[in-house]
Amino acid sequence: MARLREVIAHHTRRYYELDDPEISDAEFDGLMEQLRAIEEDFPLLVTPESPTRKVGAASSSTFAEVRHATPMMSLDNALRPEELAAWVKRMDRYVAERVDYVCELKIDGIAISLLYEQGRLVRAATRGNGVTGEDVTANVAKIAAIPSQLAVVTTASDVPERLEVRGEVYMPVSAFAELNVRQGETGGKLFANPRNSAAGSLRQKDPAITASRDLSFFAYQLGALEGGPKLNSHFQSLEFVAACGLPVSPNLRQVSTLDDVDDFCRHWLAHRHDLDFEIDGTVIKVDSLAQRDELGSTSKSPRWAIAFKFPPEEATTRLEGIMVSIGRTGKATPFAMLKPVRVSGSTVKLATLHNADQVRLKDVRPGDTVLVRKAGDVIPEVVAPVLSLRPPDLAPWTFPTDCPVCGAPLVRAESESDTFCVNGECPGQRWARIVHFASRGGMDIEGLGEKRVAQLIEAGLLLDAADIYSLTYDSLMALDSFAEISARNLLAAIERSKGRPIPNLLAALGIRHLGGRGAEVLAAAFGSVDAIATASAAELAAAEGVGSVIAASVAAFFGLDTNRSIVDRLRGVGVNFTGPAATDQGPTPLAGMSVVVTGTLATMSRDAAVEAVKARGASSPGSVSKKTTYLVAGSEPGRAKYDKAEALGVTIIDEEALVRLLATGTVEIAPDPAGS
Repeated sequence: MARLREVIAHHTRRYYELDDPEISDAEFDGLMEQLRAIEEDFPLLVTPESPTRKVGAASSSTFAEVRHATPMMSLDNALRPEELAAWVKRMDRYVAERVDYVCELKIDGIAISLLYEQGRLVRAATRGNGVTGEDVTANVAKIAAIPSQLAVVTTASDVPERLEVRGEVYMPVSAFAELNVRQGETGGKLFANPRNSAAGSLRQKDPAITASRDLSFFAYQLGALEGGPKLNSHFQSLEFVAACGLPVSPNLRQVSTLDDVDDFCRHWLAHRHDLDFEIDGTVIKVDSLAQRDELGSTSKSPRWAIAFKFPPEEATTRLEGIMVSIGRTGKATPFAMLKPVRVSGSTVKLATLHNADQVRLKDVRPGDTVLVRKAGDVIPEVVAPVLSLRPPDLAPWTFPTDCPVCGAPLVRAESESDTFCVNGECPGQRWARIVHFASRGGMDIEGLGEKRVAQLIEAGLLLDAADIYSLTYDSLMALDSFAEISARNLLAAIERSKGRPIPNLLAALGIRHLGGRGAEVLAAAFGSVDAIATASAAELAAAEGVGSVIAASVAAFFGLDTNRSIVDRLRGVGVNFTGPAATDQGPTPLAGMSVVVTGTLATMSRDAAVEAVKARGASSPGSVSKKTTYLVAGSEPGRAKYDKAEALGVTIIDEEALVRLLATGTVEIAPDPAGS
């Protein structure tokens, strides 16, 4: 217990006073959970100085100390749905009348108390240890979202004599990204996350720095009110605060049942990345102010509110090493080899480091303790090192000068941030090109994944993508890794791939800068691979939606003898080289929609369904996201797509509804005009 208290005190100071945490919020919550469990088993050892009885941390010496009129308490946490359900049932048991709740988002920022007298901002203070905080009035005055003078609600008499509002100062995600771009351009240190950036920006000695950081604010609580209207509920108080000109989060919901609370939490867990600010959970509060008085508080937390914490998206772990992978275009990408750590529901062992500049700016070194982040659907990335835990004399990592696969020089163009292996015959590039060619976005050859490609290359059966179509039953069965059924299934998948539309073939060829949309534009404009291959850069650029960079890259690709040889061999084995020529597209009833297809359809192939959707103006990406309009689920749909669609609230339709959508532009059945 003593050791835990010591460790928690250390991390509390780093988080609240230094704005430089060494561990993630989830790891800190885990330490607190351990301490609470011990204290429950040994209650005689609990003291008033225990971290479980305290709020925040002591104020720093940088700012003057402010004593709060009423303590700024912290909230108890629910980490699991059953804990939240138990809290709601407890409220219903403690209060005789019906209990209504207000559900809010838990903004990941820094708590602030704003004091207005006669409508004018006279003081702003951090939460500190809950009893005393830091006077940051001069800095808060630089935040555009916080008014220096309250608005007149209806008449001057409505402006309270004294009004204390509590809320969260935060940095929008977009502003955080722009800040790190500026830091990178000037060679400054990159910031780890919006929360730390907001806290550090707010506690600057120079208010001008605060003013340059684009901070914002949401009010979430009325601290004190002298004069002004009589308020009976929390929701009313937030409406009044908003009428006074202070920003209040629009994502509030008044509810009365546990099911409603659960729906709110589930919705925002799925949609947390739709927002331009970070949240780490939701907050549930009893709405009635009278019922709050009845419930009271503990020494640390109000009994009438609880925070439901979302699963963590960040964790700290050891950076075991930095390796460099070689992609299909020769691009050399550094990646981190990590001590396995659980983040966002999965175990992370590898994480991207993007490029040499990012490694230099972040200054991560093998042996560091690092912060790893996996937000939404993005690839895990190393955010920053925990410098306070860096071993002494840990040497900086330097980008290699030679390709780690073939030993050829790695070259970086003066105007680019990426580094490339210049050897077109590099085995690393060859493997990546073939894997990409066979991938779902390319020729969609099921059974020809990364490991299988590596086996076939090692056996001497694959030197380039065209060799895929030279594979035979006998050549596959000569390998120990193939059984009869796997060999026949792979050959059948290879044969099916010959009929893929030409945009997929173009994408499969791995032409630099050419993505799926560009491939579709070229296919529609030129009608065949041969016409594209013989077009000049100027002719390619004339196609609407194809810029000069893409056009030059496509022309350069088909200008190389090695690439033309592969294309000729693909033509020779019967791979589809033709497609629809540019025509009037006709009606586009599905314009603006995003329709994802999964599973097996009875009346058409999945590719035909995708092409039909695109022909009517919709996009059809390979994965479900918050932008997806419909998920078409045939028999045996992909479980990951289906579950994600349900979690995001995406409408799932069957094949019959798809046919109706293609015919009418809607999945709804039109009413019978005869009324029958």
